[in-house]
Amino acid sequence: MSDKALHELAEAAGLSMQWTDYQGKPHTVSPEVARRILEALELPCGSPRQVAESHALLEQERSGQGGLPALLVGSAGVPLGLPATAGGEQRYRLVLESGATVEGALQGGPNGQVSLPPVAEYGYHRLQLGDRETGVAIAPPRGYSLDDVAGKRKLWGLTAQLYSLRRKGDGGIGDFTALGRLARDAGARGADAVAISPIHALFGADLDRYSPYAPSSRLHYNPLYADPAGIFGEAAVASAAAAEGVADARLRLEGATLIEWPEAARAKLALMRRLYRGFVQDGAGEFAGRRSEFERFCSAGGEALRDHAVFETLHAHCVQSEPRRWHWRDWPPEFRDPRGAAVAAFASEHADEVRFHMFLQWQAACGLRDAQAAARQGGMAIGIVGDLAVGADGGGSHGWSRQHDLLGGISVGAPPDLINSVGQNWGLTAFSPQGMTHHGYAPFIEMIRASLRHCGGLRIDHVLGMQRMWLVPEGVKATEGAYLRYPMEDLLRLIALESRRHRAVIIGEDLGTVPEGFRPRLSAAGILGLRVLWFEREWGLYSAPGRWQRDAVAMTTTHDLPTVAGWWRGRDIDWRTRLGLLGPGRTEKSEREERGRDRVALWNAFLYDGVAQGAVPPPEQGEAVADAAVAYVARTASQLALVPVEDLLGLVEQPNLPGTIDEHPNWRRRLPCEVEEVGEKGAARMALLEKERPRGG
Repeated sequence: MSDKALHELAEAAGLSMQWTDYQGKPHTVSPEVARRILEALELPCGSPRQVAESHALLEQERSGQGGLPALLVGSAGVPLGLPATAGGEQRYRLVLESGATVEGALQGGPNGQVSLPPVAEYGYHRLQLGDRETGVAIAPPRGYSLDDVAGKRKLWGLTAQLYSLRRKGDGGIGDFTALGRLARDAGARGADAVAISPIHALFGADLDRYSPYAPSSRLHYNPLYADPAGIFGEAAVASAAAAEGVADARLRLEGATLIEWPEAARAKLALMRRLYRGFVQDGAGEFAGRRSEFERFCSAGGEALRDHAVFETLHAHCVQSEPRRWHWRDWPPEFRDPRGAAVAAFASEHADEVRFHMFLQWQAACGLRDAQAAARQGGMAIGIVGDLAVGADGGGSHGWSRQHDLLGGISVGAPPDLINSVGQNWGLTAFSPQGMTHHGYAPFIEMIRASLRHCGGLRIDHVLGMQRMWLVPEGVKATEGAYLRYPMEDLLRLIALESRRHRAVIIGEDLGTVPEGFRPRLSAAGILGLRVLWFEREWGLYSAPGRWQRDAVAMTTTHDLPTVAGWWRGRDIDWRTRLGLLGPGRTEKSEREERGRDRVALWNAFLYDGVAQGAVPPPEQGEAVADAAVAYVARTASQLALVPVEDLLGLVEQPNLPGTIDEHPNWRRRLPCEVEEVGEKGAARMALLEKERPRGG
């Protein structure tokens, strides 16, 4: 087989065979890696004949000879190009989502191209061309923006690792009740948003997997964040905990500095099972009305909810019988098909357990809904901002139930950069671009809708993946991956459409190696970028607040970076030195010398802007630095400023240290005070934010 034919197929499929690293060095993707990725895209390429057939298939789809795509995506007021058709102008009939119809003739163009005349009404419509029919999604020019929320007023808010929030009765894991209390109090002090860590469903049968960025499914919730007292009352929860013998353990876990995920999760799930048994046996008792609500939730959740509940039940069954069968591809063959007779029989036999997992999802949904209501009651214009992880574990619920949606045997990550010289493999899989287009983008739309349900905004992790994703086949080094192109314009339009429909703002995490022209495209779609204090520099100096991008979110730091007090102290250098995570050619001495220079540069920026006074504080005195950093970020031109709760409280340790798993207590740190005390302890810094960004201003 010629490399030329394989390269041509790869390029036609959107797979770049050449790429340039952060040092400007060019690289060529190996034929084996290209074949592995093409096979995952369901484009066979094991022989010259297969390569030719796969290439012909792509060409047929591109030209429209294979028929109309499942969904055409366009913008309001702009003609929508259609695949070339057999005969000149054609009549069309467009049935709008509102029920109105529009009829007319397609517009002709060069080379036999035709287009649908501009459509003013955005939404999901149906296009009829003779005996053919397809969907048409018409997006607004931009998504729902901060200008729509508050005009020209600059907003501020907090970010919180949900699990870290502490309250009496939480059993050792932060929950939606704590989130609601934080949001209500922060809202009363002038905040308009609380952005949280991902709340995606993890693995009920493997409680050691607790990274919020490695979910089983991005369509469902992590039930450990639910607070059953919201429905059953605190007395019922206490009674259930006592009956299950977990009351003492829950009390002990509440006081711990770090979350003991497996133990706390087992205790919570045990009391939830006790409550569930009473709930289903209640009959016409006090929970009869809530049972009707539960039934409506199950009905609305449809096949997707049932699939997740069946997966959780089946996963537990397979892992308990044979721990090595963790991944669904290692299950008995009859259980690998979610639509097979064996799975249907299993679900019927374990119907009560399936219902229990649906019950858990209902509990979580109620909790998030109530937290958003509390945020709005506190006066927040946005409220809760969710977080969409970049991918899902291929062995999870989504990978099993939607096998053609995701890229099997492929992980997403990042090529080598200045910080990670060996590249990154995140152990997650992503949507197949071909799978999305073949299914009319239904998987993507479903995910965005699930993420916006009960939220006022959404942060999209690694939004760079909308344009291209770094893919690494299983067993291949992260440095040997390849970039796969995604249909960015269509994805951005669909995000804008769903953003408008949900009246929710969208934030894109656009940090890292950013392709040229990418950020302007985000801005044009109404998606806010992220700007972090540590990275906003020009000519070696920290950028003045007035030079920060307006249509962006300004932050002191993120969950993957040191806190202000920790950075000032060099705590991140302590950790990276201890764990051997310093970059190539870097030593502890060089890191500390550079940090010393950066401290002076940052303090000078604070002095120049008037948010600090006096000499540079010593490394161990980070309180004044945290004050200045919060005020500095508050003064930026960015429309929204977000300050992590860790910086609000002046904490030293960061939530996550990239490049580690168990070596650093990632996703386990709890706040040192109860959530009701956060507002009081962080009052001075919230006042700085409100002074620079007054709600009434």
